[in-house]
Amino acid sequence: MSENSPPYQIQSQDHESLTVPLLSHQQRSINSTSQVAIVGANVCPIESLDYEIAENDFFKQDWRTRGKIQIFQYIFMKWLLCFLIGGFVSLVGFFNNLAVENIAGVKFVVTSNMMLDRRHGMAFLVFSVLNLLLTLFAVIITALISPAAAGSGIPEVKAYLNGVDAPDIFSPRTLMAKIVGSISAVSSSLVVGKAGPMVHIGSCIASLFGQGGSRKYGLTWKWLRFFKNDRDRRDLVTCGAAAGIAAAFRAPVGGVLFALEEMASWWRSALLWRSFFTTAVVAIILRSLIDVCFSGKCGLFGKGGLIMFDAYSANVSYHLADVPPVLVLGVIGGILGSLYNFLLIRVLRVYNFIYEKGIIYQILIACTISIFTSFLLFGLPWLASCQPCPSDAPEACPTIGRSGNYKRFQCPPGHYNDLASLVFNTNDDAIRNLFTNDANSEFQLSTMLAFFVTCFVLSILSYGIVAPAGLFVPVIVTGASYGRFIGMLLGSHTNLSHSLYAVLGAASFLGGSMRMTVSLCVIILELTNNLLLLPLIMIVLLISKTVADAFNGNIYDLIMKVKGFPYLETHAEPYMRQMTVADVVSGPLQLCHGIEKVGNIVHILKTTRHHGFPVIDASPHSESSVLYGLILRAHLIALLKKKSFLSTPIRLGVDDAFRHFSADDFAKRGLGNVDKIEDIELTDEEMEMFLDLHPFTNASPYTVVETMSLAKALVLFREVGLRHLLIIPKVSGRAPVVGILTRHDFMPEHILGLHPLLVRSRWKRLRLQLPRLLKIF
Repeated sequence: MSENSPPYQIQSQDHESLTVPLLSHQQRSINSTSQVAIVGANVCPIESLDYEIAENDFFKQDWRTRGKIQIFQYIFMKWLLCFLIGGFVSLVGFFNNLAVENIAGVKFVVTSNMMLDRRHGMAFLVFSVLNLLLTLFAVIITALISPAAAGSGIPEVKAYLNGVDAPDIFSPRTLMAKIVGSISAVSSSLVVGKAGPMVHIGSCIASLFGQGGSRKYGLTWKWLRFFKNDRDRRDLVTCGAAAGIAAAFRAPVGGVLFALEEMASWWRSALLWRSFFTTAVVAIILRSLIDVCFSGKCGLFGKGGLIMFDAYSANVSYHLADVPPVLVLGVIGGILGSLYNFLLIRVLRVYNFIYEKGIIYQILIACTISIFTSFLLFGLPWLASCQPCPSDAPEACPTIGRSGNYKRFQCPPGHYNDLASLVFNTNDDAIRNLFTNDANSEFQLSTMLAFFVTCFVLSILSYGIVAPAGLFVPVIVTGASYGRFIGMLLGSHTNLSHSLYAVLGAASFLGGSMRMTVSLCVIILELTNNLLLLPLIMIVLLISKTVADAFNGNIYDLIMKVKGFPYLETHAEPYMRQMTVADVVSGPLQLCHGIEKVGNIVHILKTTRHHGFPVIDASPHSESSVLYGLILRAHLIALLKKKSFLSTPIRLGVDDAFRHFSADDFAKRGLGNVDKIEDIELTDEEMEMFLDLHPFTNASPYTVVETMSLAKALVLFREVGLRHLLIIPKVSGRAPVVGILTRHDFMPEHILGLHPLLVRSRWKRLRLQLPRLLKIF
């Protein structure tokens, strides 16, 4: 190696240098694939959202004509919609808790009364049949009304905020199926939660408010028309997602941070204020509704539910010697969380394969899981021994009829079944029992182990059914059980109580599975109402996330990958730094002229599925054409639908465009109201006429040169929220546009499909770099 050679350059026998691009620029392929993803239980086509502002002459002139009153209307309506979103989400969250506590409460009361009368067989029959009916109702209403309501909905909302437009995820049918199905599924004793569905419900409500009015229902108030675009709807959906978490856990600040850390791909200070205002409205309304329930007007509601009680309120006292067990707890949480994600994804793949055979298989899977769950929940307490009621019990022992820590089940008077106190309850009540009771002798070691294994297995099996099902509560109850188990193993070797270990176990399992830190920390603090837990929770979350990241990704990203959503990650793959944008661009490229014949436009729209087309003009100073801008398919269809054609190819002025068109003609419609080229009928005479595209073309689209690295282009594409990125040539004299990059072009599957040898090249380069890395370390 010469003295002038850089110190990091590696020479090998095959003469391959790290400075040589991975791919040659000679390969060009035609991309005829269509992006599809699993939405609910169906495979649907996927499109992207138009977050970029189309700065055409028509748009600029429209904004110049808006005065201060219209600007005030826009700002006022945004804050008003945030208030309405918070109000409706809080009402739905309260109603969900009210319904679950009363439906499940009646089921447990009826079954407990039969157990007291020694009618054990009839009690099991009633318990299992009610669970089966509730599960069937949730599955049928989801499968028949809106399959997009299945699952938690968080992956779908997260993909939407990233720019992925999946069909029907925010439709009114999905909202109704999500609410009713979530109540039924949670009440059926399945190990599923309602926090994830609440995020989806909040996003649905926000999206419906952001439709910008509806002619169908007479909502044509001009103040609502400001929101007929994807940018404002994205902001409202983000506020709705934050409100969903706030309503599920009564954690307004945690909801904002959850939307910031996990959900949103794009954030700004104004959005922070609006989401905080939305969650504050949720917290205030929930607090007032809870006060109503304290007066006894909510039936069985009020004795359970995470939004009703401070889950942990004991004084915390710990020392430096208590930190090592907490560190071990974080490591175990990271390992268990990554294992949980691994098994859950495998089960979901099996379910998806079975669901392709029809709805009857979806029902059979749900019935099997429901029956298996009923057998476990009713049968396991028979294996636990009865415990005598403690003399200093904080509540009536044994508990008769209602939720509580001391379920009698099959035990004689004066005794309770500790395992039945956990499994023969709602998940919320089980968490409250694990978090709030500082009596270290209440639960047996075998009980905690059996409950942990049961929740771990059942939560994995239950999530994949075609019904609304969340992961937050199952992960919390599973983590709390193993955390308390660790605390019981340590016994007198630690100063921390078993209930505190339950809280830390829940935090570690959440961090290991969901890989969030700040938002989870604040949610747990708001849930427990104890700021003294902050240092321990921070340590546990950091360690569990770090350990789990060594094995796989967070659960929502893994689910999105299984579903096929083209989600753009925040980081670029290493091989993208060695590739240019020209390496992945595919063709053929469809172009439009500034003044184009109507027949040519119709032909392009009917023969392609592209949603953006470069517009070129003849250069007055050279023989080659120049790039004028980019026009969207939706705008071309709007022009054709209006039929304001030109008989001769002359350029149209902006004033002339305003006489024939209005801003409403180019506003994005609401859900399911997309115009198609097949719906437009044109005569032969009209096909020979012309359209001037200049006033409606985005004259300042984002463009990059063909030599830009793919990694740099990905950062630009994601951070700005683009749908199309034009590639222009490095040197003049060539075509004005080389190609267009879309979301699909950044997907690893697409890149590796175009260049199969890239995988082998990556391993080869890693082998070449290995000696240098070993020398450095």
